[in-house]
Amino acid sequence: MSSGGNFFIRVKRISYHIKELKTSTFFYTFRFFFTFDELRIAKNSPLNYSGFKAVRSMYRLRLLVFVIYFLSAVQLQAAKLPQITPQIVSEKLHEIMKAHATYKELTPELVKRTLLNYLEELDPNKTYFIRSDIQKWLEPSDDLVNKVFNDFKQNNFSVFYEIHEEMTRAIKRRHELEKKMASLPLPKNVDIKEFKDMKWAENEDQLLDRLMRIRSLQEEASTKLSPDIRDKAFQRIAKKQIKYEEEILNDDPSQRERKVLVNVLKAAASALDTHTAYFTPDEATQFMIQVQQRLFGIGAQLRDDLNGFTVVKIIEGGPAAKGKQLKAKDRIIAVNGEPVVGMGIDEAVDLIRGEKGTPVTLTVIREGKDGEQPREEKLDIVVQRDEVVLKESRFSVAMEPFGNGVIGYLRLYSFYQDPNSSSTQDLTEEINKFKTQHNLKGLILDLRYNTGGLLSQAVDVAGLFITKGIVVSVKDHTGAVQHLRAVGGQMAWDGPLIVLINRSSASASEIVAQTLQDYGRAIIVGDDHSFGKGSFQTFTLNTGDNNNTVDPTGEYKVTRGRYYTVSGKTPQLIGVLSDIVIQGPLSETDIGERFAKYPLENDRIKPNYEDDLSDIPYSQRARFKSLYRFDLQQKLTTYVPFMSTLKKNEDYRMDYNKGYQAFLLELKSNKVDQEQNEGEETEQDELGGPKDYQLMDAYNIMKDLLYMQAVSK
Repeated sequence: MSSGGNFFIRVKRISYHIKELKTSTFFYTFRFFFTFDELRIAKNSPLNYSGFKAVRSMYRLRLLVFVIYFLSAVQLQAAKLPQITPQIVSEKLHEIMKAHATYKELTPELVKRTLLNYLEELDPNKTYFIRSDIQKWLEPSDDLVNKVFNDFKQNNFSVFYEIHEEMTRAIKRRHELEKKMASLPLPKNVDIKEFKDMKWAENEDQLLDRLMRIRSLQEEASTKLSPDIRDKAFQRIAKKQIKYEEEILNDDPSQRERKVLVNVLKAAASALDTHTAYFTPDEATQFMIQVQQRLFGIGAQLRDDLNGFTVVKIIEGGPAAKGKQLKAKDRIIAVNGEPVVGMGIDEAVDLIRGEKGTPVTLTVIREGKDGEQPREEKLDIVVQRDEVVLKESRFSVAMEPFGNGVIGYLRLYSFYQDPNSSSTQDLTEEINKFKTQHNLKGLILDLRYNTGGLLSQAVDVAGLFITKGIVVSVKDHTGAVQHLRAVGGQMAWDGPLIVLINRSSASASEIVAQTLQDYGRAIIVGDDHSFGKGSFQTFTLNTGDNNNTVDPTGEYKVTRGRYYTVSGKTPQLIGVLSDIVIQGPLSETDIGERFAKYPLENDRIKPNYEDDLSDIPYSQRARFKSLYRFDLQQKLTTYVPFMSTLKKNEDYRMDYNKGYQAFLLELKSNKVDQEQNEGEETEQDELGGPKDYQLMDAYNIMKDLLYMQAVSK
């Protein structure tokens, strides 16, 4: 099952879901986890999308990870246009809204969102339009909204053709501005962060300044390239811009119509919520290729910083980690002598990946210091391509002595399952080792940076710490509620438990953390809240036949509903709230579902501590009840008597910890690169080193708890 809900994809018992960590107009954070074994997904099979995460296969797990912060003066390469008509657009939108969790028909608010999305579909980086060009669509009058609303019913999209025509004029103006740029000095010391959350330029002068500042960033990056490669890089940027603009300016009426209709579909679908989207056939096909083919790469997490691809993290056990030459924060500017500055992420990926065992040469810029002065060094690093196997990164184990026993530590990176192991089996084995080889006093389960996985595993992992009972409930677009239960009846660990979370803990992680909090089985520690992804999606991509047929009119994914824990709460938008807050690297970062463009609202269903089995077919209910009714997990108050003292002690420790206070000052003053910290952990953090204040004090909280429990007996 996907961690988005109680729906599943039959893929020889493979489940797939994507997590969308952050979306804004200009900055996108994507993580792609690809499985390369045979995939079979039924039509309309539900997938869970929450910024982008996790494909887990039945066999070995392979990983190709890229985190993208996309900003460019040109658009992504456009896909081939599908054969669609106004009638098909209306039919697709009807299908999508019929299945959607909230919106069943077009509304005036959706019309406004669609108009804005359409403008941003044409000009996502705000380098063509100025506000006066598009003001009437940015803030549409009631009459205009009603016109678009009524036109949709008649399969009439004339307003969007008007916007398209305005774009053709904006392209011509930009060409004139680019001519002016040639004779003007470029600004210095441009900061990439100034392009985040940009507004539309107010006039031509502002637009010219924006284009020049983007050009300055690209020029600065190009100085690290040799002259011939530098020329290539700018040729590529120009080529991509020309290709995109030619598609807009196409004189063929049928091609122009299809371009408009595709953008209408994309704009209207994404107006429903942040995870609903339409894909052209080429986009859907590329998605399948990425999922199905055997890809080999270097095992690094990258970020597109416009002036190259920054290595955010080296994946443990991957080729780059084994080679030990590539380092975090290296900025890749060329691959096998081919410049990647100005290149799209997909093109860069194609250059980096290749046949297993073949070398790839990465030209990187590494920042350092020459005394007190910053220094940049250009290096050519050769990495042997290979499969990236995640086995070493599924979980990690540690312990700390306490009295005559130990405090156990389990870090779970995702919720996974294959024929040989699963997150539940692996955690059970490690807990049993703690209990048989040591005197286990307490346990810390670390779910930081864990953005999900298989829902079935989330249920089973929660079941390691409760007896029987509802773990998660799913309410779909029809309002029907179905419950997923822990039915094992025997806990792997029934003692003191702390669950560590941060703002990147999402979906399946939130299910486990909130369920254990609901039942009073764990104290939640870490950032003030988790990511806040409490919805699930379905995807129409059909790979169930030998031809891997893609609908020639396109595919779509749609948000179908929300999931809830036993208390009836969903983490949607608000996330899981920590019982004891310890700020970490993401604590000042705007990351989470609440920052998505059009997220679903939070809501509640009734609590389900008393399981009435109403979702079980009546004919099976009596038999199920006879097996299930014993040892149901009760809501506990185990930690309540100690919480006040635990919080007081933690506040005292943090107030008088000079290192931690300096860390907090860095966070608040933005000296710590917040954007870079998204999904990124230092080597010390990974190993639970001294700078991991959250883990350090989770141990301290556990020690306080154990001491107070012992004294109270």
